[in-house]
Amino acid sequence: MPAAPTAPVPVDGQQTPQPGPPPRRSAWGSLRPLVLRMHFYAGLLIAPFLLVAAVTGLLYAASYSAEKVVYADELKVPVGERELPLARQVAAAREAHPEGKVSAVRPSSEDGATTRVLLSGVPGVHPDRTLAVFVNPYTGDVRGDLEQYGSSGALPLRTWVAGLHRDLHLGETGRLYSELAASWLWVIAGGGLVLWFGRRRARRKVRGASGRRRTLSLHGTVGVWTAAGLFFLSATGLTWSAYAGQSIGDLREALGQTTPTVSTSLAAAAESGTPAAGEHAEHGGGAAGGGGRESAAADVGFDTVLASARARGISGPVEVVPPADASSAYVVKEIQRGWPEGPDTAAVDPATGEVVDVLKFEDFPVLAKLTRWGIDAHSGTLFGLANQVVLAGIAVGLILLIVWGYRMWWQRGRGAAFGRPLPRGAWQHVPAYVLVPLMAAVAVLGYFVPLLGIPLVAFLAVDIVLGEIAHRRGERAYGPADSGAADHPR
Repeated sequence: MPAAPTAPVPVDGQQTPQPGPPPRRSAWGSLRPLVLRMHFYAGLLIAPFLLVAAVTGLLYAASYSAEKVVYADELKVPVGERELPLARQVAAAREAHPEGKVSAVRPSSEDGATTRVLLSGVPGVHPDRTLAVFVNPYTGDVRGDLEQYGSSGALPLRTWVAGLHRDLHLGETGRLYSELAASWLWVIAGGGLVLWFGRRRARRKVRGASGRRRTLSLHGTVGVWTAAGLFFLSATGLTWSAYAGQSIGDLREALGQTTPTVSTSLAAAAESGTPAAGEHAEHGGGAAGGGGRESAAADVGFDTVLASARARGISGPVEVVPPADASSAYVVKEIQRGWPEGPDTAAVDPATGEVVDVLKFEDFPVLAKLTRWGIDAHSGTLFGLANQVVLAGIAVGLILLIVWGYRMWWQRGRGAAFGRPLPRGAWQHVPAYVLVPLMAAVAVLGYFVPLLGIPLVAFLAVDIVLGEIAHRRGERAYGPADSGAADHPR
């Protein structure tokens, strides 16, 4: 007969302790499989949009330097002894292009740079753009003309690349791609950051690793180094997106943090006691004026207006905008957006040359300043060439992250097929005191950032339905996803 089982042998007269229940998971131990699953599937599905945004963003960062080479004939001239009056330069541009009307003038900002006279309403030019006529400030010769777009003065090459990055040249529908990418970029980057720092230090090393572990280490290391830049690009990209941007704008308005504008009303200036145009307000100054006043005779002209604005502290490269109508002032605004200064603006009475209002960037609300700096840094103008090099580096980093991410997905299937899906049901093991606030936060974010919320709800709905179907068929049981908790999914 087989021997009866014996009781555990006591040690030093004490009974051997029986194994107890498994230890309870920590909050992070329960949450990690959920973060893992979300990072994997969000990265998998959103990565194509991020890849397009990264490639086009890289091209845009390079377009500033390329623009200077491609349009060197229009932008640069030999340095002369003395610049002509601005009014003569505008007249030369109008003689070469009598069509349209003068909408703004950008005087030569440095030695050897041309003056840009911007014409609106020119036949054949896109309504959202102006025709920039480039004038040699020393001789008055017209060097050429190109379409210009936006406050940064983008010429055709940069305009085309900017449109590709913004909406793939598909209009408002195309903007959804870039907003989707910006909405999810911070989520994916944040999830990867949490997972990376949650790993044991020994498992993060690149040296000596091979195969999927090496790919994972490279992916994680580059992700950590570029995370701050990815968060920044996501946040600033959302500020001028279609839907989330509207929410941000509404919030700024509710907090009284909108961007102020200079007052161009001559009537308001007269009421406040500032000298106005008086009986000559309805007249202008021919080619020296422009805008809505090109037929008037009492306009002091661009040179006097610019001198008045300079005397009130408007410095650096500027743009002079003619009055929109008989009751409006000239606007002289700084266009150089380098840290830490911002665009100061002055309004100048066209009849007297008196400054009737000045708006200093230092007086902007805090959120208006941050928005201005954020947009300029995102577009590569805040720190000039250094800014553009950093943006290019972040774009290259994001491209590598996506390529390594898909490679890990392939390697997870051991080369025979794409990676095995992670077990479902991870959320069921997250403690309520963590899950409930998390769901509330996600709901609020999803409301204000709809291209995060809508895809997330769709993903969860499809995932739950597919999981239930698989569960009923007995193909997959819901579980804690332990197999995925120990390692990165991609």
